[in-house]
Amino acid sequence: MSYENFTTFNVKIEKAIAWITFDYPPVNIQGLPMLADLNRLAETLEGDRAVKVVVFQSAHPEIFVAHADTNFLKDMSATAVSREEVELLDLQTTLERISKLPQATIAKIEGFARGGGHEFALACDMRFAARGKAKFMQMEVGMGILPCGGGASRMARQAGLGRALEIILSARDFDADEAEAYGILNKALDADAIGEYVDTLANRIAQFPAASINACKQAVYESIDKPIAEALKAEAYWLYQATSQTPAIKRFAMADEKGMENDMENQRNWNDLVIGVQEIN
Repeated sequence: MSYENFTTFNVKIEKAIAWITFDYPPVNIQGLPMLADLNRLAETLEGDRAVKVVVFQSAHPEIFVAHADTNFLKDMSATAVSREEVELLDLQTTLERISKLPQATIAKIEGFARGGGHEFALACDMRFAARGKAKFMQMEVGMGILPCGGGASRMARQAGLGRALEIILSARDFDADEAEAYGILNKALDADAIGEYVDTLANRIAQFPAASINACKQAVYESIDKPIAEALKAEAYWLYQATSQTPAIKRFAMADEKGMENDMENQRNWNDLVIGVQEIN
């Protein structure tokens, strides 16, 4: 698998983790070069089962990913179209592709993530941000448009209707602690703690079977949009996708044979036991 020759970021593969570092001076603008890079990255990751976790971070000291490039926004049509004629935007399709990757995706935010940059973070599975450094905003209403990279859609799913509308319609900066309270972040962390936290989480997830990571992820995403009866069927479907591709049955058989579930010490130590069982393949 080739992870070289990207224009807007660099890639380092380490212990089943892909570390994607945005580095596109002067401000990591989210333009056509970045979208092209992200699509090529997604194409590679979709076929790479050796990579289990993808962490997105930035080399810029103040910016995670900036807003969308005004050069392609200014060329948008000013003519309204019907629902039947409308087509998805490149930004929407690219970020949806990132959202559906088989790997677990983590946004490690240590700078500004406004507009499309914030929408990129929302397309990731998990988001962690540094206090005193991260700032978020959806400024689109002030420009006469709306968040159009999944910001309106994903924001409501993360934060709820009222919070989503407050964020979108106020077009104001909010910090990591506010974002955590809104439900947009998994966690706000001190600037000197975010690196170790994300590294530990990524390395823990990367020890689990790739097919199980993907099955968990897809089942959770499907459940958002389905009535509970259909969501439960989706869970069952993805369960069999996992058991057909992982050593799950072998692990359960061993646990039953050794009576592991009735051992009180095991019940006290599941946090470590789940890592130890990875040796059974």
